[in-house]
Amino acid sequence: MKKRRKRTVYIVQAALIAAIYAAVTYFIAPLSFGAQQLRVSEALTVLPVLTPAAIPGLAIGCVIANLSSPFGLVDIICGSLATLIAAILSRMTAKIRFRNLPLPSLIFPVLLNGIIIGLEISFFLPEGLSLKGFLVSGGGVAIGEALSCYALGLPLFAALSKIKIFNEVNK
Repeated sequence: MKKRRKRTVYIVQAALIAAIYAAVTYFIAPLSFGAQQLRVSEALTVLPVLTPAAIPGLAIGCVIANLSSPFGLVDIICGSLATLIAAILSRMTAKIRFRNLPLPSLIFPVLLNGIIIGLEISFFLPEGLSLKGFLVSGGGVAIGEALSCYALGLPLFAALSKIKIFNEVNK
């Protein structure tokens, strides 16, 4: 019985994370896509530090959010893959903290989105894939990602850590 309850809580948490990620991305869509983006929903990439349910939650949320991407199927696949890998790596480094903050865990969404989405966007530029296009696109994505992860994600982490909302799954 306890195992079934734990699995149910895990599924509900993953579904809620996916829904919140997709909704926030969709409602702030003009900022969520492009070479200079600030995807506010990426603040949720701190959640794998608190719960393993965030891994599928973020990946599924990203798939749903990217259905409205101007880059189509490429963004659905590449963006969601970047989010999935970053979530796994963030979870793997969850115990590494500085002043009780998971600073290293948040570097993965910044780096992976900067590289993968930067390559993806530069591929669609009129001049095609180029080093300059990649550096501009990847840099713009990474800066926006860093803002979302660190400026928004760390306060979210601090608030959620205090209320211990994710303790049920982690027991």
